[in-house]
Amino acid sequence: MEAGNILVGVVGKTNVGKSTFFAAATEVPVKIENRPFVTIDPNVGVAYVRKRCAHVELGLPRCDPVNSMCVEGWRFIPVKMMDVAGLVPGAHAGRGLGNRFLDSLRRADVLLLVVDASGSTDAEGVPVGPGAYDPVEEAKAMIREIDEWMFQNIKRDWERFARRVDTGGTIDLVGALAQRLSGFEIRRSHVAEALEATGLAEKRLSTWSDEDLKTFVSEVRKRAKPIVIVANKVDLPGAEENVKRLERELREYKVIPASALAELFLRRAAKSGAIKYLPGDPDFTEADTSKLDSKARRILEKIREEIMRKWGGTGVQQALNTAVFDALGMIVVYPVEDINRYSDRNGRVLPDALLMARGSTARDLAYRIHSDLGKTFLYAIDARTRQRLGESYVLRDGDVIRIVAAASRG
Repeated sequence: MEAGNILVGVVGKTNVGKSTFFAAATEVPVKIENRPFVTIDPNVGVAYVRKRCAHVELGLPRCDPVNSMCVEGWRFIPVKMMDVAGLVPGAHAGRGLGNRFLDSLRRADVLLLVVDASGSTDAEGVPVGPGAYDPVEEAKAMIREIDEWMFQNIKRDWERFARRVDTGGTIDLVGALAQRLSGFEIRRSHVAEALEATGLAEKRLSTWSDEDLKTFVSEVRKRAKPIVIVANKVDLPGAEENVKRLERELREYKVIPASALAELFLRRAAKSGAIKYLPGDPDFTEADTSKLDSKARRILEKIREEIMRKWGGTGVQQALNTAVFDALGMIVVYPVEDINRYSDRNGRVLPDALLMARGSTARDLAYRIHSDLGKTFLYAIDARTRQRLGESYVLRDGDVIRIVAAASRG
C-alpha cells in the first residue's frame, strides 16, 4: 500500500509552525494495520484527506479499505506531504536554504503556505512577540519569493529560446512553453490557460518584457502550484484580527485559520487512548483521562474552548482538504469489479478510494487502474444505477464504477 499520487508542499519562513504542521498532519492517531507508509524520506511523509465513505451512503454495514483507511464512516485517503526548507527574503537568489527549497518545490502539486497569524516572528523568522510583524506582508513576501524563483529560472537564456520559437514558423507555442517549463512539472493545460488569462498569446515571445514574463509565470504558478494560506497560531493575541485581514487583502487565496500545535497535541492524546478524536472533528471526547496529568487536561480544555469551539476545529485537516479538493479540484472515485456487492474479485467491499482530477473520464479511470485496462476499455458501469457509461463519461465525486474491458468480456 502506497501514498497517493499527489504531493502537498508545506512552505513558509522559519518559526511559523511549519514543521509542527507537518508533524501534526502526518501523525495518525488511530491504530490500524496495513495503513500507508508514515515516512517516505526524511522530509516527506504521508498525510490524509478526509471524505465521507461511500459505504455509508450505500447503506452497507462496512467496507474493506486497501489503499486508504475508514474510521467511523470517514475515508482517510493518503497523499504525500513534503516539509520544505524554511524561506527567508532572497531565497530565490539562493539565500539561506533557498536552493534546497527550490529543488523541493518543483515536485509539489499544491502548496500550503503557513504564516504566523499572531505576527510574532519577523521577516527572518526571529521571535519578536505577538503583533510585531504583519502576517499579511509575510504571506505576500512568501508568494513573491515563489513567483520570483520561477521567473529567474525561466528567464535564463530566454532571449535565445524566444527567438527560436518566433522563427520556427508553425511551431506550437503552448507546446514550446510547456517544454520550457517541464522541469517544474507544469502541464500544457496550465500554459494554455495562463496564455489566455494574460492575453500574451497574441505577442511574439521575443517582444515580451520582463513584466510580461513575470505576469505569465505568476498565472502559470497559480494553476500548476496553487497556494492555500494556513493562518497558524490562531490562539495567540492579535491572530483573529489578522485572519480577517488575510482574508480581506488576499481574496484570491483560501485562508484557513489553524493551530498546528493543538492538532499535534490532540493526535498524540488520541493515540495514547486518553481522548477520542478524529482529525477534522470539531470536538473530542474524553476516553481514559487517567492517562493525562492535570497540566495536560488544562491544555485540552484550552484547546476546546479557545480553538475548536471558536474556529470549528484546529484547521489542519481543513487545510489539507482545501488544498486537495478545492485548490486541486480532486474528487474521490471507487472502482469495483462486482456491482452487486460493490467489491473487488476477492470480495473486499470498496477496497480503493482513488483521487481523480475533476473532469476525468471513465477511460481516464481505466488507465489509472491499469494501462492495459485503459487500452482495452469497452465501457463502464455505474454500480449505483447499473447504467452503462461510455468512455467520455465525466466522473462525479463519490462514483462507484466498474470498468469493462475487452479481456474481461463475458
